[in-house]
Amino acid sequence: MPGIKVGSQQNLEALTGCTVVLTGQQGAACGVDVRGSAPGTRETDLLHPLNMIERVHAVLLTGGSAYGLDAACGVMAYLEEQGIGHQVGAAVVPIVPAAVLYDLGVGDFRVRPDRNMGYRACQVAGSEVQEGNWGAGAGATIGKTRDFAFCTKSGLGTWSESLPGGLVVGAVVAVNALGDVMDLQGNIIAGMRGPDQRSFPGTLAFWKETGGALGTPGQNTTIAVVASNARLSKNEVNKVAQTAHNGLARVISPVHTMYDGDTVFALSTGEIQADVNLVAAMAAEVLAQAVIRAVYNTQTVQGIRAWND
Repeated sequence: MPGIKVGSQQNLEALTGCTVVLTGQQGAACGVDVRGSAPGTRETDLLHPLNMIERVHAVLLTGGSAYGLDAACGVMAYLEEQGIGHQVGAAVVPIVPAAVLYDLGVGDFRVRPDRNMGYRACQVAGSEVQEGNWGAGAGATIGKTRDFAFCTKSGLGTWSESLPGGLVVGAVVAVNALGDVMDLQGNIIAGMRGPDQRSFPGTLAFWKETGGALGTPGQNTTIAVVASNARLSKNEVNKVAQTAHNGLARVISPVHTMYDGDTVFALSTGEIQADVNLVAAMAAEVLAQAVIRAVYNTQTVQGIRAWND
């Protein structure tokens, strides 16, 4: 994605980490849409079209539940050193929206992403994204209705598409859903395991069978950033964030539950003219692919099985 850099830091013993998306000196237009009912976020109100700020300088995806929001302070410190931020008199104030996922149920809950980890993620940011057990996906798991003993390891995924006219749309996502992940044909590829630890009976089917959504409140959430090089207004980029959630709905079931805090940010770097409807439709496509890649690129860790185990 031209003008966008992504950096991750993680502690693979504690199973937590963060991923930062840097938008460069000029920043990027940003919107957000929160569909889950247990979110942990920062600076999302600022992104509403009625509010003043037009551009952000980074977006942070982090583990550590609400504690992990501290990593955004490290991102701000890094950007301030570079002179990047919203100019206010002689000072700059970097605008860094953030969203968290819950990974305190695995690894060491006493270790969470902090400002030092956020700062280091900025230092290593580049044009390539490491997938799987990296960054905000280090402690990500899916399918926790029967508790962690029957869940599947998930992680960080990314995907992008480009068109001949120069439009590029990409996504990075940390998948920590209560529900199952499906491929584009509707087959469950990871999620709540059956008693044999090999089959995937289906979270929704299990709910129907048991008569209720047995789950782990507040211990889930899928968080993502979709970005394009299109020239979009603040209203339009919020529409892209909204529509991108369709990508989650295609490959996660159930999604947007009371136990998830599903949040999608959308960025626009403003380099080329493009129709917002096309950008939004592509955003849903690349986000769905990124979710699938988060599953396929993860590895078993500390006894939490990956999809291929």
